[in-house]
Amino acid sequence: MSNETPSAKADSGDRLVRVGAIVFFIGALATLVTVAPLFLGTDPFPPVAYAVCMLMGLGFVIAAAGVLRSISVQRRQARAVQ
Repeated sequence: MSNETPSAKADSGDRLVRVGAIVFFIGALATLVTVAPLFLGTDPFPPVAYAVCMLMGLGFVIAAAGVLRSISVQRRQARAVQ
């Protein structure tokens, strides 16, 4: 185990992953809510509700950006050590 403290950029990458996960789960919940009336035979929600479902994809992109940022910071740190 290393005693190094993670850099601020690595922390921001971790924060992006967390925010992306939250946005993704909000979009997933919205997807479940908007699809439920189709199975229950009730009136569907307005189109705005379906637009909220797009948060699922946005959350995935935000989390992926956080992972890529963390990777780049770790590579820079590894090069600096060598």
